[in-house]
Amino acid sequence: MMGYWRSLLCVFMLISFWSCASDKEYLATIETRHGTIVAVFFEDTPVHKSNFIELAEAGRFDSTEFHRVMKGFMAQGGDVFTKEELPPADWPTLPAEITDQHFHKRGMIAAARQPDGINPEKRSNGSQFYIVLGKVYSEPELIVDFSKLQPAFMKYMQLGSQEDLKKEYIRLYEAQEFDSLTALLVSKREEIEKSLNIKATKDYSPKQIEAYTSIGGTPHLDGEYTVFGQVIQGMDVVEKIEKEQTDFRDKPINPVYMKVTVEKISKKKIENDYGYQFPSTK
Repeated sequence: MMGYWRSLLCVFMLISFWSCASDKEYLATIETRHGTIVAVFFEDTPVHKSNFIELAEAGRFDSTEFHRVMKGFMAQGGDVFTKEELPPADWPTLPAEITDQHFHKRGMIAAARQPDGINPEKRSNGSQFYIVLGKVYSEPELIVDFSKLQPAFMKYMQLGSQEDLKKEYIRLYEAQEFDSLTALLVSKREEIEKSLNIKATKDYSPKQIEAYTSIGGTPHLDGEYTVFGQVIQGMDVVEKIEKEQTDFRDKPINPVYMKVTVEKISKKKIENDYGYQFPSTK
């Protein structure tokens, strides 16, 4: 009987251990001269998540910079391997973990990578990451596929019935009123689609449309780069980094160094302290 109770106690302790472990999550802090950025990482991008945590725990991110900053686009940093003087040919990469669940809304953290021409598998750089800034879109501006609409618009203008449209296009073009030209294209989209039997819109989920038309982001990067984390506090710090004066390579003239640490704390504390809601596991 004593053995039975001991076994039961062991089972109970194991259940308690795993329950407590699952109730905790890694929280990252990125310290800069502008302040601190706080971030969490996603369970369904495990390779990128564990890689970031390992680099941070080893202190390898420390003294790297936000070395590429583009206003209205993103702030990129974490170039561990250049700091460590590793030849570019030897830089490790990570397999892509691109999912529909995570997209480039403002505040997301994604992995930098080499272009498709030399990296068709979209493998990520083994250390460099970027924080999405982007811009807010109107819904028509967001969903229109200009690569399809623009040539269709030029074809549509050649129809004999569209002389007035052609004259308006020429007038706006000669006046260099390009915003008005874009608005003209968008206003004629449905008409052109119906006349030429084409589709000139992109397929975005309701969540993407809501995010990009409210907080903004960089939608053209969706499906191309692995999004693996999110800033949950400190976007005001990222905005300050965004305003740094940069050189011709988009590198801040006054370096913005970082110190990165990670700590595993309870999900409930993260939710209470930062207002972040973890996805339901049910």
